[in-house]
Amino acid sequence: MLQLAFNLPNKPALGRKNFIISNSNRDAVTWIDSWPNWPVACNGLNVFGPKSSGKSHLGAVWQSRSKAVSLNNPIVDIMKVPEILRNKKNVIIDGFDESWPGIPILHLYNLIKEREGFLIIISSKPVAQLGVLPADLSSRLSTLPVVEIKQPDDELIKQVMQKLFEDRQVIVPSEVLDYLVIRMERSFEEAFKLVARLDAVALSENNSITVALASRVLRNVLETKLIQRRQMGS
Repeated sequence: MLQLAFNLPNKPALGRKNFIISNSNRDAVTWIDSWPNWPVACNGLNVFGPKSSGKSHLGAVWQSRSKAVSLNNPIVDIMKVPEILRNKKNVIIDGFDESWPGIPILHLYNLIKEREGFLIIISSKPVAQLGVLPADLSSRLSTLPVVEIKQPDDELIKQVMQKLFEDRQVIVPSEVLDYLVIRMERSFEEAFKLVARLDAVALSENNSITVALASRVLRNVLETKLIQRRQMGS
């Protein structure tokens, strides 16, 4: 008998102790851990990397420490900048790209510097490659140190999936994770999707997550992707 699966929210653990360190993200973690003891005249940082790589998690760690204002959507009105910053001096911009109007960000940057604060920009590509305008903003942001979070290795993928299952309060045997890691697409985004799919199927069937279930779900995922690719090519 199938069991109804309720789409309950799964609150991820975003503390520093929950962030998994590997060679792919060690440099970025070192920067965050060493704040505010950054080099003299360094008032910010650009963290970039692929989707679902842990950039936002690491940003949340810094935001908690620095009491920074967090911006996830573009500022369209320059007059709103002082209101957004209020009495604070540190800001984190998550999801920055070329679609963000530059003039308000330039005003924000200048205000942060005036208050001797810090700015962290999280993006999918280095800010220098985004074609940021105006030129004054581009030149200022180009002075920020840049650190990359790279694609994960197998061990990191395994640890991330284990954490994602733990966030859902699901215990998964190590052999299941080993089975998945060597067969799945190597990306954090795929890990997120696969964990959600396995959890949903296990709930609907009232089953534990076993190697057999993982094999069936992974095979279904790969077959679906193959069909989609064929359709796109036709």
